[in-house]
Amino acid sequence: MLVFALPGFCQSGVDRDSATAQKTAHTEKKANGPGKEIGKGGEDIGKGAAKGSADLAKGAGKGVGKLVTGHPVGAASSVGKGVGGLGKNVGAGTGKGVAKIGKGVGGEFKKVGHKDREKGERENEPKE
Repeated sequence: MLVFALPGFCQSGVDRDSATAQKTAHTEKKANGPGKEIGKGGEDIGKGAAKGSADLAKGAGKGVGKLVTGHPVGAASSVGKGVGGLGKNVGAGTGKGVAKIGKGVGGEFKKVGHKDREKGERENEPKE
């Protein structure tokens, strides 16, 4: 048994290092295009609104339950927590979404400005 285990320890680690180098080369993050950034912004706004609505519904449901059982203070507290969750999630989602939309719109203006500069350079070239 010992004879079969030794060849495994004698192999060099070069092959293992090259495999990890190949993996790290493929994990580079690609920049999203302006259109994709705008789409992601709309997605974030939608996610925030959905999470906020869920919090509001959960708080309202708990509030109704407490009100029915005769706990008006607990009912108001539950509804307040639901409204707070709504505000937090809608605010965060909207903030992230607007930031991504702004980044996407800025990228579009950058592309248009770059194209205009190239067009102007071609017009200023001497004609043969």
